[in-house]
Amino acid sequence: MSDTTARVRELNLYRHYFDLVAAGTKTIEVRVKYPHLADLAAGDTIRFRVKGTDETCEVKVKRVTEYPDFETLLDGEGPANVNPTATREQQLANIRAIYPPEKEALGALAIEITHV
Repeated sequence: MSDTTARVRELNLYRHYFDLVAAGTKTIEVRVKYPHLADLAAGDTIRFRVKGTDETCEVKVKRVTEYPDFETLLDGEGPANVNPTATREQQLANIRAIYPPEKEALGALAIEITHV
């Protein structure tokens, strides 16, 4: 018998991105395709937390799409959905400041989210 119940994942976010998610203006979360996220799927819940605080925001995963790199992800998803406060070039620089090239080489995940 398989377990098909949706899971709750806890992930940290920087304050700026957390505020965008909480406001509902950030609808695509970008992550590296780490092994612990490989089975993330539509219907799962993500509880985002501002690191070092008790502040959380829960969202529902609508879709997970894999891309070979961050540039392709931004082009496919639209930069305004990832971060409506920054240009595509700023976003690419910001994402790559968080994830170095060896992490980007694992693949990029676009996680479409909506408030619970």
